Amino acid sequence: MMAAPDNDESVDPAAVRRHRVLFRAIEKRRHPKLRRSDITVTDEAAVKRATKAAALGNAMEWYDFGIYSYLASTIGKVFFPSGNDTAQLLSSFATFAVAFLVRPLGGMVFGPLGDKVGRKRILSLTMIMMAVGTFAIGLVPSHAVIGLWAPALLIFFRLVQGFSTGGEYGGASTFIAEYAPDKRRGFFGSFLELGTLAGYVGASGLVVVLQMLLSADEMLAWGWRIPFLVAAPLGLIGLYLRLKLDETPAFQKLEGGHVKASEAAEAVETSAAADLGKIFTRYWRPLMLCLALVAAYNITDYMLLSYMPTYLSDELGYGTNHGLLILLIVMVLQMCVINQVGRLSDRFGRRPLLMAGMLGFLFLSLPSFLLIRQGSVVLIALGLLLLGLSLVTMLGTMSAALPAIFPTHVRYGSLSVAYNLATSIFGGTTPLVITALISAFDSTLMPAYYSTGAAVIGVIAVLCMKETANKPLAGSPPSVETEAEAAKIVEEQAPRPRF
Repeated sequence: MMAAPDNDESVDPAAVRRHRVLFRAIEKRRHPKLRRSDITVTDEAAVKRATKAAALGNAMEWYDFGIYSYLASTIGKVFFPSGNDTAQLLSSFATFAVAFLVRPLGGMVFGPLGDKVGRKRILSLTMIMMAVGTFAIGLVPSHAVIGLWAPALLIFFRLVQGFSTGGEYGGASTFIAEYAPDKRRGFFGSFLELGTLAGYVGASGLVVVLQMLLSADEMLAWGWRIPFLVAAPLGLIGLYLRLKLDETPAFQKLEGGHVKASEAAEAVETSAAADLGKIFTRYWRPLMLCLALVAAYNITDYMLLSYMPTYLSDELGYGTNHGLLILLIVMVLQMCVINQVGRLSDRFGRRPLLMAGMLGFLFLSLPSFLLIRQGSVVLIALGLLLLGLSLVTMLGTMSAALPAIFPTHVRYGSLSVAYNLATSIFGGTTPLVITALISAFDSTLMPAYYSTGAAVIGVIAVLCMKETANKPLAGSPPSVETEAEAAKIVEEQAPRPRF
């Protein structure tokens, strides 16, 4: 018996012409008509619960990562004493980047492990690890007290943070994407990045308050520790939310359990333990596309949300509190519009929204930084707002666009690998690279040139991607909101009479 050709392999057109009937039969077998039972009618309450749990947990994770970047200058003085401010800052950002080196390992470990022991357990474990790593940083004595052990312990706990974060984004975005109805995947997916912004806002807001209440000496002596120590109660809250998150019914079926769930849950599929060799050899094209998109997106994301306060204070000599406060306002504005961006991506498509963001950074990066360099509060706010609006079009779209690049049976593993590789190589190193470029070329416009280069890559990647809005995820059945929509899909498959 002849095996059906694999979906990922090209078929010889001459063979199709010679054996039309055979290949037509194979095609019908590979793509049988949908029955009503195949189509998912989602339970909106279940979708909202899954979205809230994933987004709130994500906010806790990014609060922990955000406070390090916002206190990078202070941390450099505490753990890396030196007469050279640039050397201190480079050392601090190098430690920031170290956490990203282990993110791909975290994704490769936690992704397949989540398929074996369950999503909820792994998401709870990553939350515990992140909270412990962050809390421990707040307890590490300074270089003046224990010498080289101080930066060594700092790097160790940053590695713990990075390893835990490797299992976060791929699982959370896949979870939401597979629960949401096809026509609203962009809207529900945007809540994941709303959680990211909420984490950053919480981190920057706390740092601003502390710097307003404490003197510079008090911040250097003990004040910087408070945001890190707050991670303990926040971690408990995040852990509670993760434990309240229901395990996917598809995973329960793999265990042989009996599941009672809504149709929304019935449609969620889970991949087996990811075969990394298969991902790199058979799915290298979507893998490279995802890498390019995430690289362009993360360079601009970390440049604006993580590095900008340090740039304003250390490179331009602007007040730290003022810079953080302006960025805080920009992020709050992004939070106000990000869900509307998700709706727009459902209506007009992922590609137009992503292209708008990439073109925004391509053409507005240099003008924005020229405005920021003027030092006026109004001009700095205007420059950051231009960059923020460009970024939010990507933030509100990416969580729905990335999971749709891969078919269901390799989605979790592929997305985890691609996202964390790109984030490690390009995202986490962004503050370090920009600081080094400014030092090497003695130009405060280097962030603009760097983000412009990233945008060029992003534009090319968007041109290469397929539109996935309002379509079922590859390898998954259609997911709709009403019985009427399901009936219409079945009806449209019926052959029309020919006269």
